[in-house]
Amino acid sequence: MHLIVPKDYDPKLSVKETQAAIRYIRETFQDEFGAQLNLSRLSAPMFVNKASGLNDNLSGVEKPVSFTMKDMGDDTIEIVHSLAKWKRLALKRYGFGMHEGLYTNMNAIRKDEDLDNYHSAYVDQWDWEKVIAKDERNEETLKSTVRTIFKVIKHMEHEVWYKFPQAVHHLPDEIHFVTTQELEDTYPDMTPKEREDAITKKLGCVFLMKIGGALKSGKRHDGRAPDYDDWELNGDILFWYEPLNKAIEISSMGVRVDADRMMKQLKIAHAEDRLIYPYHKMVMSEDIPFTIGGGIGQSRLCMLLLGKAHVGEVQAAIWPQEMIDKCEAANIHLL
Repeated sequence: MHLIVPKDYDPKLSVKETQAAIRYIRETFQDEFGAQLNLSRLSAPMFVNKASGLNDNLSGVEKPVSFTMKDMGDDTIEIVHSLAKWKRLALKRYGFGMHEGLYTNMNAIRKDEDLDNYHSAYVDQWDWEKVIAKDERNEETLKSTVRTIFKVIKHMEHEVWYKFPQAVHHLPDEIHFVTTQELEDTYPDMTPKEREDAITKKLGCVFLMKIGGALKSGKRHDGRAPDYDDWELNGDILFWYEPLNKAIEISSMGVRVDADRMMKQLKIAHAEDRLIYPYHKMVMSEDIPFTIGGGIGQSRLCMLLLGKAHVGEVQAAIWPQEMIDKCEAANIHLL
């Protein structure tokens, strides 16, 4: 357990007022976000059949919560880690056209998460995916989409300021683009997380690009599953978060793999055995749309816009008693 306790923390809003602000942010953001990216709201599963290969493997070490069902024989059912692969398949199944997309509420359990101010075992985010052309699988498509998402977040800051002026946390006016290799070159003696903090503190808001592959040092900045993001065309949106003196990640996203990129990345990850799954076969045969997509943390966004010290202030979850006691003593009211 790792907990940052800000000195003289003032939550500004009561628990009841915070709940009203959470509802406002979630409802307002998803409507504007969907409109700006031409996304339709869809329902999505909370669990999938393990045999489908649709669950997100994250960095490869986290184990999903699993169970069996009375009417499903011996099939293993897994609670999703995210809907990264399911969304792309849904675009095909539901007949979405060029530059059309979907977004959905994604609720997941990541039981192996290290709990801290930002991380909970319960994950709630807007998962989204959009159809693009094959020749749009490039950096400009990625950057343009990132700028649109940043614009919507900035607009939400103004909306929250209008409704809750005493609570809004002000954000920078610009997002900057930096690669993981540039970070390693600039801060060679730092850990990846220390590099993220250093560059985000310097620039305010950063889209950190090219996550998953090995850097010149031979090390990876961070792990990424090999079968959905193209590691050359992905990244995270990071804001410098003054209340905790640390960067906060709001979104992970990217252009999705085509057949060539998926095969290369599966080989690097020694995960060619996944090619038996229907999703992977469709990617290899190009029988599934080319897409861009990602996730935007709902509780993280509320935390950012309201200047909260702990994600548990905007999300009901389970925490160690030691963390609960320390938070209560510091005026941090966990839901």
